[in-house]
Amino acid sequence: MQKREYGKSLDFLLEMHGIHKSFGTVQALRGADFSVKPGEIVGLLGDNGAGKSTLIKIISGLYGADSGSFLFKGHAVNFRRYSVAQARRMGIETVYQDRALGVLQPLWRNIFMGRHIKNRLGLIDVRTEKRITQQLLAELGLGGDRLTPDTAAGVLSGGERQGIAIGRAMYFDAGLVILDEPTTALAVNEVDKVLQFIRAVREKGKSVIFITHTIDHVWQTADRFCILSHGKTAGMLERSQITFDDLLTAVRKGFDA
Repeated sequence: MQKREYGKSLDFLLEMHGIHKSFGTVQALRGADFSVKPGEIVGLLGDNGAGKSTLIKIISGLYGADSGSFLFKGHAVNFRRYSVAQARRMGIETVYQDRALGVLQPLWRNIFMGRHIKNRLGLIDVRTEKRITQQLLAELGLGGDRLTPDTAAGVLSGGERQGIAIGRAMYFDAGLVILDEPTTALAVNEVDKVLQFIRAVREKGKSVIFITHTIDHVWQTADRFCILSHGKTAGMLERSQITFDDLLTAVRKGFDA
């Protein structure tokens, strides 16, 4: 990876360089580099134990790095003060593999969970939240007349739940959406729908980190690919400069490194 002087331009929305993270004697990250440009989808690839989950948890504020630099919109992030709340304030939203929806709760509560709109009395503004949820359902093309703001999340298919989680991130104006294995265990038609949701995020000028083991899915959407291997960055590849077979070869080499 070409070295550059970090923080001197806004070519990148997010820049990470030399990231180290250990858990006791286990080194999860050993000097990883990573970057995301504005309005770009980056596929984050690697075998189990490569460091993908640790890296995204650092980006999302769940973990602090032991060392390394992290810049967002050209500003340095202080790992000692960084948190999930700070990440959200900066515009970073994470959709984890379990989609983090309350299956017994209606959709409007799921959209605004932990961040409800309050009226002047300090109470949840249910009418406004339901209206916004209905608008999101229409924008996402979810459910037709089958889904309403009062529909329990548990009746949604896997792809629909993923769409709701992505829509929630879009509503809260995330500049960077992190998707952890968003197409796992979905039927083909559901996968296609989720990939459409991901492209819609980019079309709104937002950036996406797409973590997956399914290379075919990320190939259909990503602009660049970062391959992690044994806690290090094995390669950063531009989609416009490689073929699918090139990507497969690079990933296998990373796994074997």
